[in-house]
Amino acid sequence: MQMSSQLVGKHVQKLEQHLGVQLLHRSTRRQSLTDFGRIFYERAKIILSEVETAESMAAETRAVPSGRLRINAPVSFGMRTLAPRLPEYMKMYPEVSVDLTLANRAVDLIEEGYDAVFRVGELSDSGLIARQLGPYRLVLCAAPAYLETHDPVTSPWDLQRHECLGFSHTELRTHWTFEGRDGREVVPVTGRLMVDHGEPLLCAALGGLGIMLQPEELVKDCLTDGRLVELLPGYSVPSRPLHVLYAPDRRLTPKLRCFIDFAVASFGASKDSASTHQK
Repeated sequence: MQMSSQLVGKHVQKLEQHLGVQLLHRSTRRQSLTDFGRIFYERAKIILSEVETAESMAAETRAVPSGRLRINAPVSFGMRTLAPRLPEYMKMYPEVSVDLTLANRAVDLIEEGYDAVFRVGELSDSGLIARQLGPYRLVLCAAPAYLETHDPVTSPWDLQRHECLGFSHTELRTHWTFEGRDGREVVPVTGRLMVDHGEPLLCAALGGLGIMLQPEELVKDCLTDGRLVELLPGYSVPSRPLHVLYAPDRRLTPKLRCFIDFAVASFGASKDSASTHQK
């Protein structure tokens, strides 16, 4: 610090006067820390380290996001919702490269080396940081050709007499849940087709093979043009939570921070949906 030993000594003495505690044992030959001086020194190092970390975070915030970002998302959400918005993010941050994989299984973010993953459904206690996004709405629907040749569906329990196209990765495989005037109804369903992706279920429904319960984003175009018809409009299907998760790192890289902010701004339903919590 380009200070003489005498000036350093004066600063230490002033610090001791301020604290009212001796920091150094002094003799004519040497100086050594007192017990309190050693504790105070270690705590002061921690404080200085925290200040350095805070300053480096500010520097990272000013830094231009760059590098490769690895993202995983469920198939239907990834294809129908995330993929159309991804070019917007990449134009905003031209120095960021994106590796996007789509899978309906619960990938291991840490073990498989992802920066961020989107997840639909209730979260397990994984130790990851979760940012809540807009809820995932499900729609019950079928093709007019199927409805013309089968009994009408006027209540959830009528589904037990129908071919219900199953989604194999969730509780939608065996039970479908509805909310009506009489409360919640959980209906056991069966069908000849079980698939782990929404797109094949959509093809099956359009082909008149049965009734499907899938995300609104997957079926909305077909509902608009009449290729599918929504069933049981007097009942609601409980929406499923949607989150984007990342590892609990005190120093987020600029590329990850800007992507999380983009995801919350693009897919969050409200300000409340941007709350951060650990799962």
